[in-house]
Amino acid sequence: MSPKPRKMLNDWNAPYIQSLMKLIETQNKTTLANWAVDYSEQVILPLYRKDYPNDLRPQNALKAARQWLSGGIKLPQAKKAILACHATAREAEGNPVAQAAARAIGQCASTIHSARHCIGLAFYGALAVAYDRLGTEATWEQLEQCAAKECERMEGALRAVAVDNEANPAKIDWKC
Repeated sequence: MSPKPRKMLNDWNAPYIQSLMKLIETQNKTTLANWAVDYSEQVILPLYRKDYPNDLRPQNALKAARQWLSGGIKLPQAKKAILACHATAREAEGNPVAQAAARAIGQCASTIHSARHCIGLAFYGALAVAYDRLGTEATWEQLEQCAAKECERMEGALRAVAVDNEANPAKIDWKC
């Protein structure tokens, strides 16, 4: 019998996490939120929608984050959509891909509230990708190797939109 699937990556000291964190620390909250939402829409949301095509809560959370970023809605309104997305993760218990994807999306959308939430893209989103590609029967080492490659792609996506010499980088207390 295989062990119960993990819900997230958990090694804050992994080189691919440390490298991503260092880059995150150089950017402002708006850049981080846009990057996290963009990546979630392109890569993570499709993983959730494979099994839950009619559940629009994760998509609505990303949409609300975008609306907040553009000044279209206030934070309390966006938070309602984001909390609904977090509920999808709880409801997806037993589906590691969808659950990790929903958690990643909720964290990415939450970046509008606190910049450090964007690291959830790596901890949950990379694992969602690994479970999707390798399945839950893969060893933890195989899953982590796949997740590490996804984190490298995430970092590349952030580098592509990063602001050189950002004047107001987010002040992040990682609490890890």
